[in-house]
Amino acid sequence: MSTPRPVVLVVDDEPQLLRTLGITLRARGYDVHTAGSGRQALEEAAAAPPDLVILDLGLPDLDGTEVVTRLRDWCSAPVLVLSGRSDSSDKVDALDAGADDYVTKPFGMDELLARMRAMARRTTPAEDQPVVKVGDAVVDLAARRVILHDEEVRLTPTEWHLLEALVRNPGTLMSQRRLLSEVWGPGYESARGNLRLYMAQLRKKLEADPARPRHLVNEPGMGYRFEP
Repeated sequence: MSTPRPVVLVVDDEPQLLRTLGITLRARGYDVHTAGSGRQALEEAAAAPPDLVILDLGLPDLDGTEVVTRLRDWCSAPVLVLSGRSDSSDKVDALDAGADDYVTKPFGMDELLARMRAMARRTTPAEDQPVVKVGDAVVDLAARRVILHDEEVRLTPTEWHLLEALVRNPGTLMSQRRLLSEVWGPGYESARGNLRLYMAQLRKKLEADPARPRHLVNEPGMGYRFEP
């Protein structure tokens, strides 16, 4: 029996881009559905639940961020945002709404495909994987402990909560606001100094070269992601 083709929903109001992506993705083994508006995207997603959504923020009827919010009410598929907007706040809003990553227009097809492959590797959530590796360190989510070179790494409660939030969402770009809300709670969404301080401490404890982190990485102005 053949393996089902992954379903990708591409949402954009540019017909030429929809055609190009449709041809390219079908050639690479995806079952591609398309939509030219936010409402059509929601209807398509309900009719044929996607494995991945590629979503433009600048839609003619609904803002892309609103589409993400509505999808997240019932759809767990990863959402890759396309944005032609120069203001990073739009991308941050989409990430806060539940998008998993973004690509800025104009983009290279190789970059888009690489992001999609990364999302496919993340289809098994970390909560189903009680042990996660961060470089040479082993993070045991069930036991709430970290082992590095056969030694337990002592983490403060805040460091643990921050690390846990990241490793439970591997490869996902988590906005600063989302991390602050999850780790510190309501009212701390603007306390970015806290986040920088604790990320620096985690890198010192877990990264081989804290000045050039490979696993706890930052996208300036956007947020942080855990790269396995």
